[in-house]
Formats: sequence, structure tokens, C-alpha cells
Amino acid sequence: MSAVVDHDAVPGDERVALATGTGERLFAFAHGDAIAQQRFEREVRALAAALPSARYAINLCEDRYRFLVAFSAAALRGQTTLLPPSRAPAVVGDALAQHADSYCLGDTALEPPPPRYWRLPGTLAQLDGPAPTVAADALVAIGFTSGSTGQPKPNPKTWRCFRASTAQNLAALADLLAPDTITPLVATVPPQHMYGMEMSVLLPLLGPVAVHAARPFFPGDVALALADAPTPPLLVTTPVHLRALVESGIALPALAGIVSATAPLSRELALAAETRYGCEVREVFGSTETCVIARRRTAHEDAWTPLPGVRLSPQPDGTAVHAPHLPEAVVLADLMEVGADGRFVLRGRSADLLEIAGKRASLGDLTRKLLAIDGVEDGVVFQLDSDDGAVRRIAALAVAPRLEEAEILRALRASIDPVFLPRPLRRVDALPRNETGKLPRDLLLQLLRSNGG
Repeated sequence: MSAVVDHDAVPGDERVALATGTGERLFAFAHGDAIAQQRFEREVRALAAALPSARYAINLCEDRYRFLVAFSAAALRGQTTLLPPSRAPAVVGDALAQHADSYCLGDTALEPPPPRYWRLPGTLAQLDGPAPTVAADALVAIGFTSGSTGQPKPNPKTWRCFRASTAQNLAALADLLAPDTITPLVATVPPQHMYGMEMSVLLPLLGPVAVHAARPFFPGDVALALADAPTPPLLVTTPVHLRALVESGIALPALAGIVSATAPLSRELALAAETRYGCEVREVFGSTETCVIARRRTAHEDAWTPLPGVRLSPQPDGTAVHAPHLPEAVVLADLMEVGADGRFVLRGRSADLLEIAGKRASLGDLTRKLLAIDGVEDGVVFQLDSDDGAVRRIAALAVAPRLEEAEILRALRASIDPVFLPRPLRRVDALPRNETGKLPRDLLLQLLRSNGG
């Protein structure tokens, strides 16, 4: 096995712990298996020594605990983990092609395997030694988000940045975490997504949190994972998963709280979940560029409260975010109305604003009105492309088994101006949501075409 080398370390570099807490504390759990931090650290040391030599790694592990071990081993080895916007083979291939000296690692037999695929052993070896440390300014990850051109934009994350943003998240979630002990956490989002990275990778590494190894998807699987927790757990999820849970009627064990992100959460759904599960539903707001920057209790408030040290400055085309963990201000496309106390209300995104015949609307607001129609289970309003400079048409897709398309349009006429009525509007069986609940534009267009749009 090769020696463990931190390529980012130079003489005099500040080094900090990869994981906080004591070696005996619960770090991860699943189906009766309780994993202590000392076992995690031994497996990280052994895997770091076994990894191939490279500068970048794409972590495709399905098991969340193995993702944590692989991410930490790569950081200890001095490798940067790439987090492409999707794990689709073409997207992964592009990321490998754009980063020389890179490889993929995972824990399953992928068919076909991606280029330069290195699979973790079935049983992770263990290696004794000192607690793993990382250079404070080591570049440990690069997250990618799709910008206005559709090209993935890299967002570098140092260990110092992650430590600072995690300290903010721990402060924002403090009243949902069990005092003076470890809080179990179950997440339905993949660890490769920045929200999943923050809540299910960094929280157990840097806070009093133990994470479930699985990524449950269906309501029954979520209930089983939550039942594995030794004490009331925190559920980290998305509006899509939360709606499926509420509508399933399935019983859940007592929860410490529910955290939601990746898409707007309606007040109605938040209130329904709070009523059903007897705990607070806390929505967090963030992005790949900024990490989490604000929170709110959606069932009872519209305004967002920035995390400690976060300040927002509205711009003509968006909002500048200033935060302790950001080396410089980041401008988001979100339009925000900021109050004197620093709290803010989202008013849409600059790219979502519509102006037709001198009238204005936003795609987000039109989508909310579509979803408010009784009988519409899911839906989205979006704008089509235009090649001739003409006004771009507005289209909609709706999941509404009990309604006809004409009925949906009649209901929309009661709440929106006629110039913003979506034409075409197509009823579909399901929307092409990805694993975080988002709707890739290319898949929406493909679905619309396949339904006669």
C-alpha cells in the first residue's frame, strides 16, 4: 500500500482534525450496526493508504457511511473530491475529461463502469494511528452547479470553509439537536449533493451527530431507517419526499425535527407535516455556491432568518451574499426583499421573471398557483426557447389524475392574468424529478415533446 501523503500540506501549514468528538462516540448506524468514531478513523487511515495516486476523485458511493469514509480518506490523502451536478454517466465522464489526474471510486459494481473506476473492498480494512488531520486550507471538494449557460460551474470548497459553514449549521439547528449527547440523523438526499454533503457528511464529521448509512427513498424505507435510531432522530429530506411521507399515511417514530431544502416548501405541506409528526419542520436556504445561509419555520413564517454573520445586499440582477465562510461575496440570481433586521423574503429569480404585454409575473409564482389547484398533485410552469426573437411561450406540465387539461386551465384563469396562461399545458403521469427533487430543463422539454407539446 502507498504511504498517506497530504499534497496540500507544506511546512508551517495549520492542520485540524478531520472529525471532532471522542473515539467512543456513535458516528454512524444502520440495521443494528453501531459504528464508533474510532472504527471510522481506522477505516479512513487504511483506505487513504490504499487509494490510487491522483489529484481528483469522484465519489460515487451509494452507502452513506462508505461515502464518508471515502471522502475523508481522499482528503487525508490530499485528493479533492469532485461533486458533479449529476451521477449520470455522461456528466461523470465530462467531469473526468475536464480534470486531468482524476478517477472514480464507489462501492458497487457499476455496469458499465465509468472510466478509471476504483471499487472499495467489500470489507473495509482498519489501520491504527493518530487521529486523521487535514490542512486547514486544503481544497477538499469542488461542487458544480449549472449556470445560465447550462455549463457546470465549479465552486471550490476548502476544509476551512466547510468547518465555518458547519459551525453555522450547528448553531442554526441547535434547538433541534439533543443536548449533551449524540443526535441520530437520517437523510433521503444523496451525499453527493451540496445539501446532502452539509447535512449528512459534515454534521457527523464536525458535530454531535450520528448518521444512518442508508439513503431511503420510499416512505416505508424512510420509516424503517428512522426506527433504527437509538433516540429520536433528525430527518433531512426534500419537499418531494416529505409530501410522499405525508400522503402515504405511514406512521413514523418520534422525531427530533425535520429539515427540508432543494426546492420551495409550501406552508400547507410544512403545516401538515408538523401536525402529523409532532415536530418542527425547518426549511433551510442555500446553494452550491454559498452552502446554507438562512432558515425559517415555513409553517408559520414567510421571511428567512440569515445564519450568524450572513448579510445580504440586493443587486439589480440578484443578491450578493456576504458570509464568514465565503472568501468573497457571492451573487445569486435570487431576488430578495431584505428588511431592516436582515431577514428577507424571496421574490423569485431574475431568470424566472416574465414580462409580456407590459405585465409581469414569475415562473415560481405561476407554479405555486398551479400546485394550489385541488387535484393537482405535482406540476411546473416553465418558459420555452425561442429561436426567432419572438415572445417565448409559457408551458406547463401537471400531474393530475382526476382532472382534464381544460379543467386545469379553467382553474388557472381564476388566479392569473390570461397573458400568462401556459400553452401548451399537458397532463402527465409523473414529472422527471432527479434524486434531490429538482427538474432538469432538458427532461422537461423532452417530456413535453413526448406528450404532444
